[in-house]
Amino acid sequence: MTAKTKIVLDADVIIHFVKAGQFSLLPDIFPEYQYLILDVVYDEVTVSRAMKTQIDNTLTFFAARITNVKFEPKGESRFEYARLRNTLLLGKGESACMVYCRDNKDVLGSSNLRDIKEYCSLNQITYLTTLDFLYYAFIRKKMTKEDVDAFMVEVVAKGSKLPAVDIERYTPTSQL
Repeated sequence: MTAKTKIVLDADVIIHFVKAGQFSLLPDIFPEYQYLILDVVYDEVTVSRAMKTQIDNTLTFFAARITNVKFEPKGESRFEYARLRNTLLLGKGESACMVYCRDNKDVLGSSNLRDIKEYCSLNQITYLTTLDFLYYAFIRKKMTKEDVDAFMVEVVAKGSKLPAVDIERYTPTSQL
């Protein structure tokens, strides 16, 4: 039996969904996928009590579909992780997510296109941004246009950056 493809979430996507109060919606957008949060990403995003509580509650409630996993690269993957961290100066979380996705042929959930786009392209890693998740939530009728607009307003009001887009005209970065 072939292992199920996973969506490995980086900090920015998690933070956007938590800020909008919609983190528990993530597993419903692509129920056919398993979602993972690597321990290094979990450590990055659970610095505030409120964020930790929301993430922990979702991990408990959706344990069958979203899990926290220890990132333990071995062999060449350890060197690749170190290279991304030290040479390209990427963060722990995004470096871990990219190496994990490369090694396991999984999907990366990250909006940090400046840091991930080239690496993902070179390593044939499919990636989804926050806007992609919102687009698919809209297309799959998990959110209305008004819900998406409110999500974006809320996230920006809480200090994150998201481009203003009309979700009905948005073109996703990846097709799943």
